[in-house]
Amino acid sequence: MGREGTLVADGSHCRDPTSTEEVNVATFGIEEEFQFLDPDTLIPVDAGAHVFARLSAMPEWRDVTHREFLASQIEHASAVFHEMDDAHTALTGFRRAVAEQAAELGVIVASTGTPPDTTPFPSITDTERYQRIVRTMDAVIADHQVSGLHVHVGIPSREAGVNVLNAVRPWLPLFTAISSNSPLWRGQDTGHDSWRTVLLRRWTTSGCPPAFLDAADYDRRIARLLGIGGTVDLGVIMWDVRLSEHLPTIEFRVADAQLDAHATLFITALCRAFVAHSLGAPDAQAAAASASAEMPSELLSAALLHSAHHGMGRQVFDPLRGGLAPAHGCLRRFVRMLEPELVELGDFELAREAVVRLKVHGTGAAQQRAAFRRGGRPELRRLLTDSMSPPWEDEWETMTAGSVLG
Repeated sequence: MGREGTLVADGSHCRDPTSTEEVNVATFGIEEEFQFLDPDTLIPVDAGAHVFARLSAMPEWRDVTHREFLASQIEHASAVFHEMDDAHTALTGFRRAVAEQAAELGVIVASTGTPPDTTPFPSITDTERYQRIVRTMDAVIADHQVSGLHVHVGIPSREAGVNVLNAVRPWLPLFTAISSNSPLWRGQDTGHDSWRTVLLRRWTTSGCPPAFLDAADYDRRIARLLGIGGTVDLGVIMWDVRLSEHLPTIEFRVADAQLDAHATLFITALCRAFVAHSLGAPDAQAAAASASAEMPSELLSAALLHSAHHGMGRQVFDPLRGGLAPAHGCLRRFVRMLEPELVELGDFELAREAVVRLKVHGTGAAQQRAAFRRGGRPELRRLLTDSMSPPWEDEWETMTAGSVLG
């Protein structure tokens, strides 16, 4: 929901890419939220302030470590990157650092959309803005114990950002399915792969944004929301994708926090390639408007909840076919659609390997559910702990990325 104190209104933390270089769609930043948990109960522990103080004292992490809405959370708001390898180094380094701090405190740190179990009401970081949100939303906050992955991609203008926003609306259900990583809630399997997506539906603005005519239309309509239905500021415009109010970026907010850095980078690569693909389309504004017009809000709303329920395990809404289709087939078609941009940006091999990895190992939700069924909280704790520092290169044995992409 954004940092406390003097931070910008929209709550986005990535550093401004215009401070050192011209903005283009090759630039990106990543925000990952983590939650500290009791190692036995897997209930949140209010260790955020303590770990924030420690990491903020380290030069390597001072500028990218931030407190979050929950007292049990901490956030890594990255620098601006051009290359995925640099992002990988930063993400895995921060994960190791925060895991080491958690171990010293006798707790674990997890990257998951919801904690497996929790208290009736969370402890909130003590800032005026956060306390104002609590007073405004009341009991909604009891279940707002969520962690997300937010990806910022550079855009040349807000007009271009609205084009991307319109173009990506039909694909948000697939993004939801790929990134599902919150199947457990209050000690139970919810039967949903992304319970975080369901919980966020209680907010005034959540899920798929509407289509917009242009940037002026976007700005006029979000301004009218202020003060209504708990929208205390633009930081609680909580659509799955939105324009940043202080950075020249479009922000993808659809994803649950991801178990490991590899999954985070895959989602980031898809977001960046999609921005390039949308802006490179002939007559991009008309193409984006047409894509949105063909996908009414009620259809996309239902498709998002369908993805939140089933993840990649069954069918997802496929915009290329206009209805439900097997999830992994839809993903392969999506990656093929983005192949020119992925190749140009240097991310195609990463994407090919990630498609295989997702097929073999499943989403974070599938892995959590399997661990919980296999061995309860101890096995789940092992998964959450090990996933904070997984190897970058996976061993594929007989299966190749090319064979899966076909």
